Amino acid sequence: MTHDVRQGDRSAWSPKIVAFVCNWCTYTGADLAGTSRLKMEPNVRVIKLPCSSRVNPLFIIKAFERGADGVIVSGCHTGDCHYSTGNFHARRRFSILHDLLHFMGVDNDRVTFAWVSASEGNKWQEVVNETTARVKQLGPVAALEEKGGAR
Repeated sequence: MTHDVRQGDRSAWSPKIVAFVCNWCTYTGADLAGTSRLKMEPNVRVIKLPCSSRVNPLFIIKAFERGADGVIVSGCHTGDCHYSTGNFHARRRFSILHDLLHFMGVDNDRVTFAWVSASEGNKWQEVVNETTARVKQLGPVAALEEKGGAR
């Protein structure tokens, strides 16, 4: 049974969310959330990278192009980066990304940037659940879908 979400039937639709997380803080925080059995939406697929500064904006664009409805980028808190200044580089890079996403027709509310430490399993749970709810409200990425993006 196929549901056409463009007609407003979003009850059966579930968003696909890709999370690019740093190995040292957010990944460990996500692991803590899982081992603590915190209730989280199952929509997020985690991709572990050494640092949030290693997330190239093209990774985010490719995620949308390949069917993601939302993206989370998360790393260490300011001043706590394992590589000293990695999260500063990430912040600068992603301030420019907002303009590019707007140009592409992707709502900036589909991308979440969060700083989650290794001891913040509860915060990771909140990021996942809030992002999933927001993206579900927005529906699928129609802009890329209409331009021939993979679905």
